[in-house]
Amino acid sequence: MGLIVQKFGGTSVRDRDRIFNVARIVANTRNAGNDVVVVVSAQGDTTDDLIQKAAEITSDPSEREMDMLLNSGEMISISLLAMALMEIGVPAVSLTGWQAGFQTDRAYSKARIKRLECERIESELARNRVVVVAGFQGLNKMEDLTTLGRGGSDTSAVAIAAALHADRCQIFTDVEGVYTADPRKLPNARKLEEITFDEMLELASLGAQVLNNRSVELAKKYNVELEVLSSLNPVPGTLVKEATKAMEGMLIKGVAKDEDVAVVTLVGVPDVPGTSFKVFSLLAQKKINVDIILQSTGRDGNKDLIFTVPRSEAENTRKLLDENVSRFGGSEVEIKTGVAKVSIVGAGMQSHFGVAAKMFEALSENQINIQMISTSEIKISVIIDQKDADRAVNAIHAAFIH
Repeated sequence: MGLIVQKFGGTSVRDRDRIFNVARIVANTRNAGNDVVVVVSAQGDTTDDLIQKAAEITSDPSEREMDMLLNSGEMISISLLAMALMEIGVPAVSLTGWQAGFQTDRAYSKARIKRLECERIESELARNRVVVVAGFQGLNKMEDLTTLGRGGSDTSAVAIAAALHADRCQIFTDVEGVYTADPRKLPNARKLEEITFDEMLELASLGAQVLNNRSVELAKKYNVELEVLSSLNPVPGTLVKEATKAMEGMLIKGVAKDEDVAVVTLVGVPDVPGTSFKVFSLLAQKKINVDIILQSTGRDGNKDLIFTVPRSEAENTRKLLDENVSRFGGSEVEIKTGVAKVSIVGAGMQSHFGVAAKMFEALSENQINIQMISTSEIKISVIIDQKDADRAVNAIHAAFIH
């Protein structure tokens, strides 16, 4: 008898039929002799709808109150799924994130898990119940409700699997696994049988929306084997694990696109030690994530500092830098939106030359201009115009994956 943690996203539980479909999947897993913990997201577009309701009230809602509001979405899902399970004869109980033991820091809207105390989950499993847990949720030391940010239900599921030493954590989505590109936009994208944690982490961080990057970090840290599979089509999915069997000739595992990008340029900052520290420590204090960083060659005692942030943080970044520009002597802050980041990922890059040249050739042949480049051992990312992003993905995919 094993222990399986299963996570279902919002599309998997968006209506009555989908909820009963999930209930049957859970029942089959339990009938195979497993204990089951289920983590559920809010139904369909519920989170977006709640955000819109807040926007009808105020253009600048408190993050604490937004967390109070958004927590309600998952509470609807867990209660309905628990009812559906009981309706088909499976004993079940629903638990909110805080009832399940999630204790977080005080960073509203993007809280991090500090502790997970699983006594309640374990006691319910001992009573032979399926435990249905609200993903995305936690409680801070002030006993305020918090949320883990977009995709936080994946993180909730992996955290439970790690804490309970589960045999597997299954992430059910609306696609059949991890593909070399988004199969909804690129019909000839290939499904991968398996992928390493490092490759999946890069893809998740670079815009692939199959898994939340924080969940992959957690799975790698605690060696939780993940399986990504479809809640609608019962076929084998993709395993995400520490090591995979070699695939000769497959240089890259995927092409990812991220349009939530803005390019920030600090023009004419002093070319002296400590300037970069002042800028990026300020952004870190406000929890603004910085990705690609470039620095121009110093000239006349000044240089330009160029970096990317999430587009959703662009105006916050502009305001923060404008308010503090005298601290680091910058003369002007420029923000450029309308860009996208396109990336390739694959462990095979480490042992093959010419990967970058092949990627850049594909872009050149399609008259796509590169604005910024970032590389690591297993990925190459470029910043291009947003209007060229889909063409870039198609061209790069065709160049590497046949």
